Amino acid sequence: MSRSALRAGGLAAGLTGLAGCSGTQSVLDPAGVDAEVLADLFWVLLAGAVVLWILLNGAFFYVTRMSARRHSQRVGEALIIGAGIAFPTIVLAVLLSYGLSIMPDQRAPGDGLTVRVTGEQWWWRVEYLPEDGEPVVSANELRLPVGARTEIKLGAAKVIHSFWVPNLAGKMDMFPGRETRMAVEPTRTGEFRGQCAEFCGTSHALMAFSVVVMQPDDFAAWLESERADAAEPADASAARGREVFLAEGCGACHTVRGTPAVGTLGPDLTHVGGRRTIAAGTLPATAEAFGQWLANTDHIKPDVRMPTYRDLAAQDLADLAQYLKGLP
Repeated sequence: MSRSALRAGGLAAGLTGLAGCSGTQSVLDPAGVDAEVLADLFWVLLAGAVVLWILLNGAFFYVTRMSARRHSQRVGEALIIGAGIAFPTIVLAVLLSYGLSIMPDQRAPGDGLTVRVTGEQWWWRVEYLPEDGEPVVSANELRLPVGARTEIKLGAAKVIHSFWVPNLAGKMDMFPGRETRMAVEPTRTGEFRGQCAEFCGTSHALMAFSVVVMQPDDFAAWLESERADAAEPADASAARGREVFLAEGCGACHTVRGTPAVGTLGPDLTHVGGRRTIAAGTLPATAEAFGQWLANTDHIKPDVRMPTYRDLAAQDLADLAQYLKGLP
């Protein structure tokens, strides 16, 4: 391979690496206080690793290239003890001390809103727990106020999951029958992507969620709107879709507040049309995507517990999708 090809390959690899340093799911593009601490930790550890690499390889280069001759026992012992033992021990001890010193900050509790997130197979149950009033239930999307430290209570229904929003904080495992806690404090508004980081079954890779960070006033207004019952169908197609929804027994698994649908096995659909995605980050929340999901559930998300509705008449399926999209 020519040198120009090697250089081109190295440049491409470098650009690819830099591309991973930003975006809606990058630990190196922090948008939260805890993520900033972890990003700083990464750069400090990387600098320490580079120093060790240069020292050890420099010592090897010295004895094999710059001074390729027989050395005295004193020089050999100095290289081994100094470069091979003492200096790495000092550097690693400093790095360990620095890493341990930031751990308490990662465990600082929230001082505002509390949210409970439960890992299901394979979606996320989200409950906002205000100090006054009943919990506000949602699914597969988390909204947070910027500049506030939100406490998140984590649990799991069947198997172990792991809650991870790289831009905002580190990972935290979720266990059946046990509650773990973490807190996040976003520093800027925007939309970020979270993911289950613990293999939890067939559709583990399709278990994502959106995190929308909002201004405090906008968040308060959104949370108040989430308390409301579902909107009435906007047109005849959506009204027929509601009839299909109830006739097909969807309310046995899903809740749509303000209707006879009060099921709790599946996600709450009261405001599903206003979410960024459906099926836990798998599809966009469009009427077309709702139709695809209803007709091809088992193909889109293997082993999912929701039945498919491909046997519905095409018009019924379209009306049902229109009804779901019209639940903002």
